[in-house]
Amino acid sequence: QVQLVESGGGLVQPGGSLRLSCAASGSISRIYTMGWYRQAPGKQRELVAAITNEGSTNYAESVKGRFTISRDSTKNTVYLRMVTLKPEDTAVYYCNADRILTLAEVWYLEVWGQGILVTVSS
Repeated sequence: QVQLVESGGGLVQPGGSLRLSCAASGSISRIYTMGWYRQAPGKQRELVAAITNEGSTNYAESVKGRFTISRDSTKNTVYLRMVTLKPEDTAVYYCNADRILTLAEVWYLEVWGQGILVTVSS
């Protein structure tokens, strides 16, 4: 069994910053693309940023220049550094791994974390 657990969310003022972390647990051999998605009230879940196991990244247009995704493969952890936060960034943020291979050579596809709330408000 593999799991993704997010941390680092909370309340921040407009213009502030936060760093989200997502740690994968289990007997993991390899994780391919990891990403952050978000879902605001009344809206569909959307991709915020993603990073491949080779380090290639892509971002939603709305966060380019403000958010930075990174990963530490030795810790099976992905991060999302968010600066210059805006009220419209308020959402539940979800961590995702598209493919996880365990040491027992079992594949897990589209693994999601439980989500963490980020609120940007004065």
